[in-house]
Amino acid sequence: MNISIFGGSQPQPGSPAYAEAYELGKLLAEAGHAVLTGGYIGTMEAVSRGAAEAGGHVIGVTCDEIERWRPVKANGWVKEEWKKETLIERLQAIIENCDAAIALPGGPGTLTEIALTWNLMIVHSMPVKPLILTGAGWRSVFDRFFDEFSMYMPVNQREYIQFAADIQEAVHLLSNHH
Repeated sequence: MNISIFGGSQPQPGSPAYAEAYELGKLLAEAGHAVLTGGYIGTMEAVSRGAAEAGGHVIGVTCDEIERWRPVKANGWVKEEWKKETLIERLQAIIENCDAAIALPGGPGTLTEIALTWNLMIVHSMPVKPLILTGAGWRSVFDRFFDEFSMYMPVNQREYIQFAADIQEAVHLLSNHH
């Protein structure tokens, strides 16, 4: 399967977040999956590196808008680069071309990827696929979101999101869909 990984661009080599993303890429490649990321730095680089070093296929979806905003190119572990013009086209490619998505901790971009994937499944614009949010942070954010705005989200819409305490649980949840 192609597994999209959402996560922040801030983690640096040597940090716990980078190590966790590296391990996720490795585990997914060892399970025979390809990883699909935003292709750049931080979590994207770590997942790509872990998957590539484990012999897996790495797809990086990059775009001109980001490269004009920040001087960065696809990381060195990307084996297949899909170059898009806009951020919206990049998001669409990452979300629509995966069989499942796993979100690691991140910022506004990661939240956008989660929300867009979730909403596209809710309105049946794309098939339902596993959307697994990893870590206590996402669980806390979404528990609060569900509590504060429950009248706007029927319970069946919440069921499109799964939560995993860590990457091992995320990979286990993914294997249940395989």
